Amino acid sequence: MDAANNEHTLTYLALGDSYTIGESVAESGRWPVQLAHALRAEGIALADPRIIAATGWTTDELEWGIDSVQALATFDFVSLLIGVNNQYRNRSAVAYGGEFHTLLLRAIRHARGRADRVLVLSIPDWGVTPFARNDKRDAATIAGEIDAFNAAAQKICAKEGVAFVDITPISRERGADAEMLAADGLHPSAAMYTLWTQAALPVARALLAK
Repeated sequence: MDAANNEHTLTYLALGDSYTIGESVAESGRWPVQLAHALRAEGIALADPRIIAATGWTTDELEWGIDSVQALATFDFVSLLIGVNNQYRNRSAVAYGGEFHTLLLRAIRHARGRADRVLVLSIPDWGVTPFARNDKRDAATIAGEIDAFNAAAQKICAKEGVAFVDITPISRERGADAEMLAADGLHPSAAMYTLWTQAALPVARALLAK
């Protein structure tokens, strides 16, 4: 049976930026699409995600993107991965925390008010990529800033009872490997997104069992 056509299929909304839309990879390689496929393979009837994301989006731009979708429905499951472009544009972690919190509450509302059906992924560390060699900040500075952003998001997720999956160590360990990079030397390849999916899968499985 095709889970995507089953009237009892669970619906999925994926919110984010280039990491969610899968810049430079095929649609099937995007991590939210891989996650839905992996869950269906386990017998969980989760549809492919409705994705609201674009390359380059910051937290406020994601807000505008959600606003642009009239009468956006509620969903059984919502994922959120946002913030790298705030950090890239030298915005503060404090400001990010407030904007992330607003988005997280919005994600919960779109999950029918169920915080236990929302999944947040941490911001990966692009400082290990070849692209970062041309940035004025060194890898340690980028890493420190990303750690501050992720700490803010994780604290807010804990407060709101939302699952937080830390994929940043994966990005640091494998993010410079050629097979883990798209052709632009910055964005992840489908193979990297598979590693993120593997990290998110047991958490998503547990959330959808509730």
